[in-house]
Amino acid sequence: MAGVRILHNPRCSKSRQTLALLKDRGVEPEVVEYLKTPPDPAELDKILRLLWLEPRDLMRRKESVYAELGLADESLSRMRLIEAMSNNPILIERPIVLANGKAALGRPPENVISII
Repeated sequence: MAGVRILHNPRCSKSRQTLALLKDRGVEPEVVEYLKTPPDPAELDKILRLLWLEPRDLMRRKESVYAELGLADESLSRMRLIEAMSNNPILIERPIVLANGKAALGRPPENVISII
């Protein structure tokens, strides 16, 4: 199936499981190691809208950089949070699969089946 992308972290078990699930279903996705090639703010904003999530809903809040950057501050704008995620991609929850104009978070990996 063409046009399937996965924002992937090979060190993450859920990300590896989601990639394996896609391949088991005959899907060879474009694999984007987002820690090396993070989405820019505009792409991340689009992904969040496809997921129907706000930035904090897709943030790994236990990462030390979350506290270091003061991202728990409720007065921060949506765009400021998105920029923080783009500049510090370790904050982005993974994996994210994009297909057919839709997005799904692979937690659990089976979540992505509905969009492929």
